[in-house]
Amino acid sequence: MLLSLVLHMYSMRCVLPAAVLLGTAPTYVLAWGAWRLLSAFLPSRCYQAVDDRLYCIYQSMVLFFFENYTGVQILLYGDLPKKKENIIYLANHQSTVDWIIADILAIRQNALGHVRYVLKDGLKWLPLYGCYFSQHGGIYVKRSAKFNEKDMRNKLQRYMNAGTPMYLVIFPEGTRYNPELTKVISASQTFAAQEGFAVLKHVLTPRIKATHVAFDSMKNYLDAIYDVTVAFEGTIDDKGQRKEAPSMAEFLCKECPKIHIHIDRIDKKDVPEEQAFMRRWLHERFEIKDKLLIEFYDSVDPERRNKFPGESVNSKLSLKKTLPSLLILSGLTAGMLMTEAGRKLYVRTWIYGTLIGCLWVSIKA
Repeated sequence: MLLSLVLHMYSMRCVLPAAVLLGTAPTYVLAWGAWRLLSAFLPSRCYQAVDDRLYCIYQSMVLFFFENYTGVQILLYGDLPKKKENIIYLANHQSTVDWIIADILAIRQNALGHVRYVLKDGLKWLPLYGCYFSQHGGIYVKRSAKFNEKDMRNKLQRYMNAGTPMYLVIFPEGTRYNPELTKVISASQTFAAQEGFAVLKHVLTPRIKATHVAFDSMKNYLDAIYDVTVAFEGTIDDKGQRKEAPSMAEFLCKECPKIHIHIDRIDKKDVPEEQAFMRRWLHERFEIKDKLLIEFYDSVDPERRNKFPGESVNSKLSLKKTLPSLLILSGLTAGMLMTEAGRKLYVRTWIYGTLIGCLWVSIKA
């Protein structure tokens, strides 16, 4: 019985973060909605500046739980600039935590509010968040033949016209790599071989469309591309084989002791502009990722496993950057829930905010 209680307590460690992150969503959306109305007749640059600040506050609270609460160790390899830049962020995709990795790097450049995502179209239906991500600068895209290039170009042009700082996150694989989904991996490898590309082991064959459209649309606006490779320590089983990366819930249960993040900063002048050449360039970048991950998971030398080649920096996030956001948002939410009128407003925000958001994204996103 004691063992069952311990196991139950262990599995409940993600409940507090989930309750706070979801519980403060209506408060955040109300604050953002009020600013959206107030800024309706102001230049879009004014709206964006405050929206970025609000987003920074919320995501700082998210990082409180994903870094400070879990105690995960962040090991950085390569070259992460300290200053803000307008960039495209390209990374391998293996877990829902990958979205947080972009925040982990951005906050270390004081660019957290500038993070915007290229997202799968189905995510626009998320309650409250789906509509907001679109308003913050996220771009929803459909796969393959349904990909709307013109729509993506138009949205990026609007952001550039408004002088919007850009930290655009793209996962070129299009779906998460899971070593247990052998059919998906096999299909990806077969496609690469048919196209004359190197077959990859620890990443999927990257898709070019979103990356090419983003770079081609913003090539005069960008400073660089960040090529980011991520590995979660603790994802090798007893037989020495790679296993599935932790989900958000598992991560918040402190099942990942370290995250290894390798960053290559690539100047925009070194990126080919024509789609055919960029396609090969992107695949070559994923070959480099694959070699890094082969070293991490499959090195014959046990001393070289569970780390990338080269020196790493243990980067710890100060509570000064995250705790104030937690206190502000949780305090405002608690204050709202203490009155009957506040509780009604809270519930109505969840209900009507979700309905209005879904209607908005069905028309606009």
